[in-house]
Amino acid sequence: MNALGEFLRARRERVRPEDVGLSGGGLRRVPGLRREEVALLAGISSDYYLRLEQGRDRNPSAQVLEALARVLRLDVSATAHLLSLAQPERPAVSRRRARRPEAVPTSVRELLDTWSGHPAYVQNRFTDCLAANALCRALSPNYTPGVNLLRAVFLDPAERELRRDWEELTAEGVATLRGHIGPDVDEPRLVELVGELSVRSDRFRLLWSRHEVRPMLGRTSLLTHPLVGDFELRSNKFEIPGTNALSLVVFHAEPGSRSAELLGLLGSLTASGATPWREDSRAASDETPSEGNLRAADGESSRRGDRRTASGEAPRQGDARATAGEAPSARTLRTAGGEPSCRGERRTASGEAPHQSDTQTTSSEAPPQGTPLGRDEIARLDEDR
Repeated sequence: MNALGEFLRARRERVRPEDVGLSGGGLRRVPGLRREEVALLAGISSDYYLRLEQGRDRNPSAQVLEALARVLRLDVSATAHLLSLAQPERPAVSRRRARRPEAVPTSVRELLDTWSGHPAYVQNRFTDCLAANALCRALSPNYTPGVNLLRAVFLDPAERELRRDWEELTAEGVATLRGHIGPDVDEPRLVELVGELSVRSDRFRLLWSRHEVRPMLGRTSLLTHPLVGDFELRSNKFEIPGTNALSLVVFHAEPGSRSAELLGLLGSLTASGATPWREDSRAASDETPSEGNLRAADGESSRRGDRRTASGEAPRQGDARATAGEAPSARTLRTAGGEPSCRGERRTASGEAPHQSDTQTTSSEAPPQGTPLGRDEIARLDEDR
């Protein structure tokens, strides 16, 4: 793979002639700068620059690379990345060691569990989640060991609903991944991840082709959570010494802010056993009860069309009819304490039975097509007649 040539070509196409003092007039068959223009501005021959882009010369001097970085208007991180791409390839033995499974130190796992008020998780350089505390899993079920966070952000619709800054987050995520990987672009884990996302996400394919590079920095995340609504969290990332480039990511809210109050509320709900990513997730995703998508905060798989509740109890007969295909009511109930929203529920929030008129309306409704009538339902229909 010609990583150096691909990087040079991608960044050359993003520089406008007027950005470097050249005339942009006339017919230009390529976006950005021509190869000859880059070579002229960098003080090297056109033939030598062509060899660099084509991968026929992969060991240019640092002086040549720094001159190219100035012409291509690269920042410090992108320049360092360019220099790393031109380094001699490392022995195959070191590459095999780099692919060994990562292990999160026990002390770090213990530290995560003590942070009851701060969501925190550990990831590797491919953004695979390796460990997370309970409050972090309450933010999103994708903060679960075994989940690739970059893949989840691009392919899971619930993540896009959760993150109001999805566009910015995805751009930063791709640029950080490329910078963190460096010259190991042929790493099997990276090839697998990039291949899947390039096929399944147009946005990822576009961002990856831009060859942007960013360092691993903290950021402010704008979230819309199904239990506590809109709030902001700041994150900081720390490399864990003695590991294979593992990173510890810790979230916090600005002290004394509304976001801090909502994060505390989320922590209280989590400690009390609230499950925002099961029944409560319906309110955020606007799913009808007939879809019955249940997602657990501990990473359990979704169960579609399940007639049982999250606690394992069989549903009431009236609830079963609603689950089987009854259209959701226009009155969606969401309690301030994070109780699950109940769409199409025939009972009130206090648990009282519905009025007689409501009961008659329910009993006179025809069952969904293809659903067999139960014995009790037939009897009620006869009484109505």
